[in-house]
Amino acid sequence: MSDPAERLKMFILAGEPSGDRIAADLIRRLKLRVPLALIGVGGRELADEGLKSLFPMSDLSVMGVNDVLLRLPLLLWRVEQTARTIRKAKPDIVVLVDSQDFSKLVAKRLKQMRFAGKLILYVAPSVWARAPQRAAKLKPLFEEVLAVLPFEPAVMQRLDGPPTYYVGHPALNERLARPAVERGPVVLMPGSRDGELRRHLPLFRQLAEQIAGNPAVHGFVIPTLPALKERIERAVADWPVPAQVVADRAARTTLYRDALLAVVVSGTATLELGLAQVPMVVSYVLDTPQARVFEKLGRPVVSLPNIVLGRSVVPELVQATPDLQALVAAVETLLNSKKARQDQIEAFGKLSELMEHGAEGHLRQDPADRVLTHWNQRAVSAS
Repeated sequence: MSDPAERLKMFILAGEPSGDRIAADLIRRLKLRVPLALIGVGGRELADEGLKSLFPMSDLSVMGVNDVLLRLPLLLWRVEQTARTIRKAKPDIVVLVDSQDFSKLVAKRLKQMRFAGKLILYVAPSVWARAPQRAAKLKPLFEEVLAVLPFEPAVMQRLDGPPTYYVGHPALNERLARPAVERGPVVLMPGSRDGELRRHLPLFRQLAEQIAGNPAVHGFVIPTLPALKERIERAVADWPVPAQVVADRAARTTLYRDALLAVVVSGTATLELGLAQVPMVVSYVLDTPQARVFEKLGRPVVSLPNIVLGRSVVPELVQATPDLQALVAAVETLLNSKKARQDQIEAFGKLSELMEHGAEGHLRQDPADRVLTHWNQRAVSAS
């Protein structure tokens, strides 16, 4: 039995489902290498790895200025609670996964408290899309950044950010070599945050009603998280066309293999679908503050396949006011054109290769190796 003194004592925080998945993948990798003593904040996937969350991860799952303002007192208290817990526990390594604003506030508070442990930010902020000056401001806060997109280390280096390493993404485990699909279900992915579901479920209902008669469409399926399954089932119970809701990971893999195409809210799911070679249309309905920021930034590209490949592969409809007919037209183009679907699939092959290996000069590394590098350095310094 290992000496408890030899355990890696880690605090890990994930504020939303995509981060929970990334964090759980890291913990599984570390468990193969070293004994772990784990504390932190997370959801279902981290709970499966033995984490007892300090508070519900859902407290942090907000998107958009309106949602943040409504929950601001709670968020600020969670920052203080998290920082105090870390200071008291004195973990060797702190890994904050995504939840960029919350993670930065926690890191700043820890620095004010003179916390001496190592802080790692897992998932780089999108400084390449907006506010490039923010990269340098991260340098005093984090020992390093673990990036999930292959071009990000070079961008952070150019912008004088913290040392940044490309470590891939758990979605790489979902890669598929799909047969040609001529008729199958349409996958609908309306997001996981409250605001996203409020804005997209009504739009997707109207879309499903309009395209249900297309001979290539063989039903509608909504993959979601177990915690959201009942809520979404209630929301679709009165849809004029049936929509099946699935929350099992194995069922999702089968769905991706059989799907004709997907209509998906911008986010990590676009990367997952691309690596599974599912043709898609990307939609995002913005709240009013988000729309103002989006226009101010010059309407940037939002879907990860387009961002990683540096070109327009999947259609994007980012709107302040839902435009049903524009969405229907984009989906019908993909429904009715085998070539359009095949063009996307071919591009997704290049996406998979780039995500697997990394970019020139910044090849993919194991995130567990990066964490253990800091732990080993700390052990050497202590001796």
